[in-house]
Amino acid sequence: MQQKRNASPESGNVIFFILLGIALIGLVTAALRSGGSESANIDAEQMVIKVSQVQQNASALARATEVAYQNVREESAISFAHPDAHSDYGTYGTTPSAEVFHVQGGGADYLDPPAGINDGTAWQFYGTTAAPDMGTDAADLIAVLPNVTPEFCTAMNKSLGQLAATNDTGTCVYDSSGVRFSGVFAVAPNTMDGSSFTFTPAPQACVTCTGAGNTQHFYKVILAR
Repeated sequence: MQQKRNASPESGNVIFFILLGIALIGLVTAALRSGGSESANIDAEQMVIKVSQVQQNASALARATEVAYQNVREESAISFAHPDAHSDYGTYGTTPSAEVFHVQGGGADYLDPPAGINDGTAWQFYGTTAAPDMGTDAADLIAVLPNVTPEFCTAMNKSLGQLAATNDTGTCVYDSSGVRFSGVFAVAPNTMDGSSFTFTPAPQACVTCTGAGNTQHFYKVILAR
């Protein structure tokens, strides 16, 4: 009769360690996936906060511009002069009641954009674009946050309900050539592609300037004309 041989202890130990290794790999993989998901959620939450900050700042600029306009009752007299702003906007304190950032004028805070949403360029102000279905066909007074990231642009438009690819097919709402507002509005303003918007009027949105390297910019109409 052939005698059965018992399995060696070493064989059982090998199987145990193999199973233990598989279990540990599974745990590590699950942890990495969970960590990545949590990181993505945090990034998304931070973006929502930054979108809200920009919207609040833009609304504050619009209110301050309206106050400055009511003070002087002249659109061309409105000034965005500030010690930290470009000199094209004028000298701070020259016409306090008409100055958006002066305590005797609009009283707005001069704020830097939240970190990481654009290339660091400050808010700019123009009278060169007519926003879709805002006021008449005349150029509006518009605040622009230039060169924002695609992620910010998508998050901003989603929050505004602008779900389509909003395009500026003209000379671009962000005039990088330096035609900043200093009291003069364009007679033949730049126009955006209104058909690319989910809805109009569009007092604010993030647009892609298709004729300017597909750069993306957030705009807010702060005085419709």
